[in-house]
Amino acid sequence: MATKHSLKALFHRSSESDHNPLNMSDEQILEQIYSTHVHSHTKFDVDSLFVLVENTLRRSTLIVDNVVQGSKSSLEQLEDKIPQANFNSPLCTLKQISSEMSCKPAGEEIAHKTTMTILVKLANYEWDAKAVLTMAAFAMEYGEFWLLAQHQPTDPIAKSVAFLKGVPVLTRPAALQKHRQAIIELNNLVKTTLLVIELIFELEKLTTFDTKDVPALLPAIEQIPVDVYWAIITIVAIETQIDYLTTESGNKQDLSHYAQKINIILSKLRKQIMLCRQQIEEAEYHHRLRKFFQTPTEIMEVFKFLVFSKDAPHQLFDGATKTTVEITELRKKNVYLLISTLEITDEEISVLRPVYEYIKTNDQYKIVWIPIVEEWTEKLQKRFEVLKSKMPWYVVQHFGTIAGYKYIKEEWHFKKKPMVVVLNPQGKVQHANAYHLIHVYGMKAFPFTIADQERIDREIHWIGSVVGDSHPHISTWIREQKYILIYGGSDKEWIQQFTKYATTFANDGALKEANVQIELFCVEKEDKSFLRRFWSGIESLFVTKAHNTVDAVTQEVQRMLSYKNETGWAVLCKGSSVIMSGHGSTVLKTVSEFDKWKEAMLKKGFEPTFKEHHERIVRTTHRCVHLEIPNIAGKLPETIKCPECGRTMEIFISYKCCHTDSTSIAIH
Repeated sequence: MATKHSLKALFHRSSESDHNPLNMSDEQILEQIYSTHVHSHTKFDVDSLFVLVENTLRRSTLIVDNVVQGSKSSLEQLEDKIPQANFNSPLCTLKQISSEMSCKPAGEEIAHKTTMTILVKLANYEWDAKAVLTMAAFAMEYGEFWLLAQHQPTDPIAKSVAFLKGVPVLTRPAALQKHRQAIIELNNLVKTTLLVIELIFELEKLTTFDTKDVPALLPAIEQIPVDVYWAIITIVAIETQIDYLTTESGNKQDLSHYAQKINIILSKLRKQIMLCRQQIEEAEYHHRLRKFFQTPTEIMEVFKFLVFSKDAPHQLFDGATKTTVEITELRKKNVYLLISTLEITDEEISVLRPVYEYIKTNDQYKIVWIPIVEEWTEKLQKRFEVLKSKMPWYVVQHFGTIAGYKYIKEEWHFKKKPMVVVLNPQGKVQHANAYHLIHVYGMKAFPFTIADQERIDREIHWIGSVVGDSHPHISTWIREQKYILIYGGSDKEWIQQFTKYATTFANDGALKEANVQIELFCVEKEDKSFLRRFWSGIESLFVTKAHNTVDAVTQEVQRMLSYKNETGWAVLCKGSSVIMSGHGSTVLKTVSEFDKWKEAMLKKGFEPTFKEHHERIVRTTHRCVHLEIPNIAGKLPETIKCPECGRTMEIFISYKCCHTDSTSIAIH
């Protein structure tokens, strides 16, 4: 029989420990409390109820501090908030909650069971309202207790009611001395729990914002039910402790675990709300900035709002005079915003030098460099000074985060590589990124608006823009309208082989008979800076044409970019007009098989015959096309058609590291 009782007691203790919240994870608590919640919320004026709760508990806890700790704080200094005039108290609900909390034995399992009962009663209320209603039920009792304690010496009715409520048991000097620490601990926990509910209440009000704009809201909102649970169970535990202190019977309720938990929640909620408010401020700024660019506004005001935080000095460094100037210098000007990280190279800076030289005598145009640095260090400041000294235009000298960095990143698609945003005097964007246009065409595309790009895009002579100004021989050949066979590749053996066959081909008597003179130009034999500029020019040309309707020129540029990492490639031009481009294997076969199409060339002409023979070889050769696009500034198209067959290309993302300070991302 004893054994049976022992097993029963053991089972009882085991089942109770399963409901001890101190041993439960947030997920376990959430699973239990969600079963109590009904998504058909009862509407009532929770704001006014919270105002009354706050008024009651702020005064009550102050009375306790005065009585127990001997504080001298005056209740008259407290300013009460005003609830709505037509507020009706949910009195019956409050009395029911109060009844559930009253005269319960101490213990975590019982507190959990009581909390679950309260949550069932409040099933139809929103989570913040559940916490406020429970706190209101407690505030009625706590407020009344200390109101009676204050008035019992002078008011006979208060004295009688106080006796009925057990007030003198706790407020006698000996009792106060005996339970002093317990009362202070309890009163402080009331204050902290009130703060937690206040923050839950505040967080709930922030749910009107879109979580896309305020991503910190989502994890905070998901945690609200668990936070409400801990607020309610803490109130239940406080009520149990008050019953123990006023009846001097039963067991003392340990509040330390609840205090620890509530303080952790308070700290977490403060951080979450601070982060949410920061993100809301950023979202509102983002919205206002977007309106700035959509509505004609003086360029100086747009620039100030885009770049400077509230307290930052609104000044620029003039690279030409080496002095500081006011941003009023930008008023009524067309402004080119050069936006980059501190990894901008001398070559990239040099892209804008011809523009500066051209506009320095024209006061209607200004260039401003906006350095993007997420966190400044002494080393980065030194790097900035070096770069600044190389720029003759205006520079933003502001060692803080650029106010509109998020906008620049999201709306203008800044990806660390330099970009140039063109703004007119009314602050309207004329080109979201003219850097590539300037890089390829230089002053030919001035003043670098979208209209100028569209004008340039109609031109078919693109090869001269990429290599014409970079090499004196090519410039001469282009002017003389000669045929030029430009070639290169990653395989040295292929280059040697192609050079051998191409030289034989170019010197063939049949070509001289047809009055065709071909110049050979191998880009791999030039210095590395030329090769880098060559492919950088192709990439910039690709970006300027990426969103255009696919035409012959766009296809040629895409095809050229697809050859960048191939073993070999070649482009046949006449002057600055591209006749064809091809993979190393097919072009090599075309020139090596000249004997097969020599006679046809003499009849039909050089260009059509060369293209026909090459296309015949291409049709019998299968090769996957890889188009590698660097992670450059600007918005890239979602899909790209294959320059060979016209099908939509598959997308692969690769990462490359050359063991320098910058890491590359490429899309294939």
